[in-house]
Amino acid sequence: MIIIQLILYCLLFTLMVKLAVRNNAINALYFYPKPVQERAVALGLATREKVSRDMKIFMTAFYLVMLTVLVLIIGLWNSVSDFGTAYLQAVLFLEVMNWYDGIVIDRLWVGYSKLWLIKGTEDIPYIKTWKQVLIKRLVLTLVWMVGGAVVAGMIVLIF
Repeated sequence: MIIIQLILYCLLFTLMVKLAVRNNAINALYFYPKPVQERAVALGLATREKVSRDMKIFMTAFYLVMLTVLVLIIGLWNSVSDFGTAYLQAVLFLEVMNWYDGIVIDRLWVGYSKLWLIKGTEDIPYIKTWKQVLIKRLVLTLVWMVGGAVVAGMIVLIF
């Protein structure tokens, strides 16, 4: 059952990103490196203020949805109420999401889909290298170990 839950959780992650980008990468310009953002602003495709506002709106909604769903999966669907089990499941979900984001989203989807191309910025690298993905995901692996404790604490308090 947990494999199905992990797949559903990653599909939700993908849906949230797709909703952010819709059918135009400029809608999710905040995902891009600063040089791409600066070029898009220089080309008049966006403003710094809009990029900043869009990022705040998306990230707030994204974290609230993903956290709420994670707490509900572990606490309600899996009927977990003890800290140890909640922690292990939270870390599992957060780490799978972490590596899914780096490999499937950053490298495969962004790397091979024309959806993520922004006209006028084609000469600026925007796809993370394998080294960048590895470094970021290893750092986030440590972050999510702490995040798992926060999620587990919430589950114990709620359920």
